[in-house]
Amino acid sequence: MKKSIENVQPRAWGGTCQTWELLSGGDLVVFHERMPSGTSEVEHYHNKARQFFFVLEGELAIKALGSDFILRRHEGLEIPPGELHHVRNLSNGTTEFLAIAHPTTIGDRGFAAS
Repeated sequence: MKKSIENVQPRAWGGTCQTWELLSGGDLVVFHERMPSGTSEVEHYHNKARQFFFVLEGELAIKALGSDFILRRHEGLEIPPGELHHVRNLSNGTTEFLAIAHPTTIGDRGFAAS
């Protein structure tokens, strides 16, 4: 089945952010994410999942791997399993990106000890 943000039901997260689950099941997930300016996701890690973030529009700030990265249109970053990461939109506009993971991130999420 052909999938797009036009025919997949979005799910809200973090208040005003949205995600479209374009592919799931088995050992791979692909999400199309939309983050308005000033939004962020909680810092977290995945025990098993290896992730790749790829920016479609806008800018995405990712704190991971001991560095702060700014990804722009058509740039991506791999996050290995077990790596604490924090995804934010620090730009003045909306950011859209793909979050791809193998195996799935669903049910595989941990948070830094306080």
